[in-house]
Amino acid sequence: MTIKDMQKDVDDWVQQFDPAYWPPLSIMAAISEETGELAREINDRYGGRKKKQEEENKELGNEITDLIFNCICLANSHDIDLDEAWRRKMDKCYNRDNDRYEKKD
Repeated sequence: MTIKDMQKDVDDWVQQFDPAYWPPLSIMAAISEETGELAREINDRYGGRKKKQEEENKELGNEITDLIFNCICLANSHDIDLDEAWRRKMDKCYNRDNDRYEKKD
């Protein structure tokens, strides 16, 4: 599945609602909430914070997907082609940042 396919899946689903996409600041708030949920789960597993016994572990994949979904909503609401944006990002990694970090032997 390409990012373009994911963008279409999200758009197909949200188009049944009015408005289809929330205002940008509301989407950004949702992204912040989802980032916090992912951060909490990571901290619970690998940081100093320990969960209460009655708290269940969340699936990391679900938390990451929630974040991706909201990022796609933001991109779609601004007509951003994420496949193209991703290609530009990777070009930057392989060109501008190619010698920035120490490489494996």
